[in-house]
Amino acid sequence: MKLLDRYIGQTVLVSTLVVMAVLLALFAFVSFAGELDKVGRGDYDAALAMQYTLLLLPRLAYQLFPIVVLLGAIIGLGTLASQSELIVVRAAGVSLSRIVWTVMKVGLLLLTLMLVVGEFVAPVAEFKAQSLRAEAISGQASFRSDKGLWARDGNSVIYIRDLMSGDQVGRVSIYNFDDKNRLKSVTKVDEARYEGDRWLLKRVLSSSVSAAGVEISRYKSLSRKSLLTPELIGVVTVKPDYLSALGLYRYIEYLMDNGLDSNRYALALWKKAVMPLTTLVMIFLAVPFVFGPLRSVGVGQRIFVGTLFGIGYFLVDQTTGHLGLVYGLPPLISVLMAPVLFFVIAAYMFKRIH
Repeated sequence: MKLLDRYIGQTVLVSTLVVMAVLLALFAFVSFAGELDKVGRGDYDAALAMQYTLLLLPRLAYQLFPIVVLLGAIIGLGTLASQSELIVVRAAGVSLSRIVWTVMKVGLLLLTLMLVVGEFVAPVAEFKAQSLRAEAISGQASFRSDKGLWARDGNSVIYIRDLMSGDQVGRVSIYNFDDKNRLKSVTKVDEARYEGDRWLLKRVLSSSVSAAGVEISRYKSLSRKSLLTPELIGVVTVKPDYLSALGLYRYIEYLMDNGLDSNRYALALWKKAVMPLTTLVMIFLAVPFVFGPLRSVGVGQRIFVGTLFGIGYFLVDQTTGHLGLVYGLPPLISVLMAPVLFFVIAAYMFKRIH
């Protein structure tokens, strides 16, 4: 029986990896084509656009994983069915639940790999990609991590801890240097907002460094003109869906401590938490395509219908998430709507097999 499980598992695994490779190649091509209209801005050329696209692949793999698992299971089991191997397996007394469990184990193995990619590889690659493009287009050096944004602004180095939005930031440190790279002053800002063509700094603590010592000044507000515009910050600010779970959790804590709306980030965190359930639902949904009413059709038709289901899941998931934000639904309920709906559909289709 272990030999049979291994054979079915390997077939589904190979099919899933092939689907992942094909979809990644397709989406990478589309992403690269979309970057071509930015080529020529500043130092951003085709080579950097290609590098930017390659850095997006871990995030794309993580986002496409539920659809990939669905199509991989359909193709793998469909291949066995088209060669009458599944008929022999069933005739030998192997239950349908045993076949489903074998495919589930493959899905759980790939899920573990994707969770590692989503938590440790994709966020770092995404930060690097956004910073690379921002620096090349604007000519200003910048580095984004889950602990904030570092940017060069003339003779100043700016550190922004809290990226609330493109035109509003919090906990900013500005290090000013002279032409010989000697520190002149350090300015601490609680909050800054972009108004007109300048930044309005609020609750400012400035420390000036000179041969005579350090002079400290406090201001309720100051105005500062900077090359660091909201457009540049928007380029390097990573969306909630691209952050790690730990990064999301820390930022949600900060937003809640400051009385700010955290639902958008809580929704992204719950999506990560529910991903194992989504994967199992997709695998469960694939079984009726092979053993149900579609068992007599070709593999191409199964792939087509499975793709429609995958796209449908993505659209339902996105729609319920945004509706939850608009109408103030708890993030967990918004996230669970799509998996529960498709589980009901899969259960109904599965029931028709018997």
